[in-house]
Amino acid sequence: MDPETPPAAWHFTPDLDEFLTHAHDFLRSRPALHTVQLTVTEQLRRRGPRAYGDQPPFFGFLARSDGEVVAALFHTPPYALNSTRLTAAETEVLVDRLLAHGRPVPAFSAERATAEAFVAEWERRTGVPGKLHEQQRLYRLAELTPTSPAPEGRARVADASDRDLLVRWYEGFVADAGTRDGRDGGDWADFRLSYGGVTLWETPDGTPVSMAGVTLAAGGQVRVAPVYTPRELRGRGYAGAVTTEVGRAALAAGAAEVLLFTDLANPTSNALYQRIGYRRVADWAVYDLAERAL
Repeated sequence: MDPETPPAAWHFTPDLDEFLTHAHDFLRSRPALHTVQLTVTEQLRRRGPRAYGDQPPFFGFLARSDGEVVAALFHTPPYALNSTRLTAAETEVLVDRLLAHGRPVPAFSAERATAEAFVAEWERRTGVPGKLHEQQRLYRLAELTPTSPAPEGRARVADASDRDLLVRWYEGFVADAGTRDGRDGGDWADFRLSYGGVTLWETPDGTPVSMAGVTLAAGGQVRVAPVYTPRELRGRGYAGAVTTEVGRAALAAGAAEVLLFTDLANPTSNALYQRIGYRRVADWAVYDLAERAL
């Protein structure tokens, strides 16, 4: 360690306000790389601790002795424990502290290098190997390039009359993506409707054919999620059209950065988002870790 660098220690808390008091400036220092932490904590702040499931959330921040925060994490079961970028030394200390704290870690998500280092250290300390669950890529909208030719129809913001459709499509997205999700589809739809967080693409006769959601703005960034088109309607340009309109609206509303994640196993979606102007920021990895009694 550089002798001029103050030592750092992890601090864990179940209290969102305490976490944000310390980590607020750090999270906003790199809004693209910290998009998940920013958007999740904003939802928890607005909706309460049960926004992502029945189990209470858990937060942590790595602070130097001078008070500067240099890393942060959160865990909202049943999702993976999610961390910002860590050095090798910080990763070792985190594993040590989690084990001492008795915190179960059924899965871990972070930038790929951090995730790989954490899983290797976790296995070294516990004997529990990690299994790669998903590789993701984070993209940032650079220059919006609408699809051409665009499909017939128009975009509109979903309203209360679309609630049942949103619930069905959200559940369809979760099933297709194979994601862990402790949220009720109705709760998800109600919250998104409360701030105009879903846009639909509809055909000229008014039939909805695709949707793109957007998170609440936090730290100057928003993230497009989820994007979903029913299987029987795919391949017609609807997802590209609605994603383009969501990005356009977010920029018009003042977002400094518009982001989205893709599954690297899906070349179609990765190619689509690059065609409409998204550029790579970083790669992520999600690892499953076998349950272990601590």
